[in-house]
Amino acid sequence: MGKLSHVDDKGKANMVDVGTKPDQVRIAKATGHIALQPETIELIRDNAMKKGDVLTIAEIAGIQGGKKTSGLIPLCHPLQITKIDVKATIDDTGVRIHSEARCVGKTGIEMEALTSVSIALLTVYDMCKAVDKTMNIDETKLLEKTKSDV
Repeated sequence: MGKLSHVDDKGKANMVDVGTKPDQVRIAKATGHIALQPETIELIRDNAMKKGDVLTIAEIAGIQGGKKTSGLIPLCHPLQITKIDVKATIDDTGVRIHSEARCVGKTGIEMEALTSVSIALLTVYDMCKAVDKTMNIDETKLLEKTKSDV
């Protein structure tokens, strides 16, 4: 296992200096899932939730969350994000969120992809909490991250 990058030689939190790294095209993809009762899935499918269109609102919230990542996670660098795409889809057991985040920069964008998924899932939870007391956010993970020269 490698050395932690966000601690100094005394073990204290430290923001990594990426100033000398070259700009690269960076892409990260993440996914997550929230398990819902069948009745809740039907309400979402029929767009019958009192708070509105669950899938569209979750997608928008995910984009907003991804854009705010450096303000939420203390040692994340602010990035010049070029694209965040969030898709929410119904499956047999709930709602799955997929996110892809892109930037041109000196450090990765995986935290933005993961944050967008997390915020989208929390939005589904918020919008469904009145009708489903058994919801479970059961998976959030990074699928892929890439970088290539500009």
